[in-house]
Amino acid sequence: MQPGRSTLPTSSNRNTGKNRKTVTISIMSVIVTSLIVGTIGFAIGTRYQTILARTNGSLDYSKLNEIYGELSQNFDGKLDNDKLVQGAAAGMVNAAGDPYTTFFTAAEAKEFNSDLSGTFEGVGIELGQNSDNQLEVVSPIDGSPAKAAGIRARDVIAGVDDVSSVSWTPEKAVTKIRGKAGTVVKLTVLRDGETKEFKVTRSKITVPSVEHDIKDNIGYLRISRFGDDTAGLAAKATDAFHSANVRGVILDLRGNGGGYVDAAKAVASLWLPSGQVIVQERRGNQVVGTETSSGEATLQGIATVVLIDGGSASASEIVAGALKDNEAATLVGTTSYGKGSVQKLVPLSSGAELKVTIAKWYTPKGQNINGNGIKPDIEVKMTSDEYNAGNDTQRIKATEILNKRETL
Repeated sequence: MQPGRSTLPTSSNRNTGKNRKTVTISIMSVIVTSLIVGTIGFAIGTRYQTILARTNGSLDYSKLNEIYGELSQNFDGKLDNDKLVQGAAAGMVNAAGDPYTTFFTAAEAKEFNSDLSGTFEGVGIELGQNSDNQLEVVSPIDGSPAKAAGIRARDVIAGVDDVSSVSWTPEKAVTKIRGKAGTVVKLTVLRDGETKEFKVTRSKITVPSVEHDIKDNIGYLRISRFGDDTAGLAAKATDAFHSANVRGVILDLRGNGGGYVDAAKAVASLWLPSGQVIVQERRGNQVVGTETSSGEATLQGIATVVLIDGGSASASEIVAGALKDNEAATLVGTTSYGKGSVQKLVPLSSGAELKVTIAKWYTPKGQNINGNGIKPDIEVKMTSDEYNAGNDTQRIKATEILNKRETL
């Protein structure tokens, strides 16, 4: 339950890697995916037929046409063909059974691709779905209204504006929780067996993905998401650390839900010499891709502790796993989220996009991240009392390790 935030994933060659289904409500909105099961067959003869044509084999379009024919003849109301097409595409993709394979309309795709810029309008939580199919907060975003209101990682969203959200998908929750700046949303939360209510005022916020400071000759690098600005800001922080001749670095990835793999690679490369394995991409037991470090490794050899928790997901786990397996850092905190699936964004002719799972991420030593997460070398839990008091026991432990240079 720590400094919160960040996201999901990629574009074209920028694959991303979050094991529960995750959706960022404001900054990296995975936005609404229409799951209208009854409209699953109306893509015939439309621009979305290209989706169907890319399958291995063929679909029985006659059955889909039959549904559309009966609907159009019997429905008491006006049908919007564009919405039917979008619903059909979304329903078909959802039927694949993978929570990370998603269809975006053109409008959703535009917003999704702009989310990692760090400018958003909403409450600022990244929402997922836990093993009990409950809506769960992956992490509140740093500087967000949700975090200021007291929303924490692992909170279960049981209601929105006094309406039960028990049966909602993350996509549906997005449509109910997001909204214009200045408006208020009421969230009913289950936490440690207790029900709590929060009234959160939505706002527009710009949050840099990287913050840093230097205290007692130890550099502190906080990365809240892996976005377009991350590599450059992390490099500037590194320059500041070198100028101050720091004797150690704390890399804080707590509550970081992920982002672009390219950004994660750039950050890991600050510690790893060129050519070191950062992460493997596998389909089944076959390695189909390997990401390696590049650049000057400006922090190589500097004692480093990485902070992780249950809100550290995806690209965060890639960095933590790479530094751990390459013995470049000691990990402190609690086991990370466990989102290790690789997604690829496929642009479609209409401006829509298909986000599809193509593989799984494995650490350099072959650990499957998905569903397992990354375990810290030293487990340090934080109690609610410590959290509320602002007593950062995990960062304190990291500082102690660097002071004593334990295990480094």
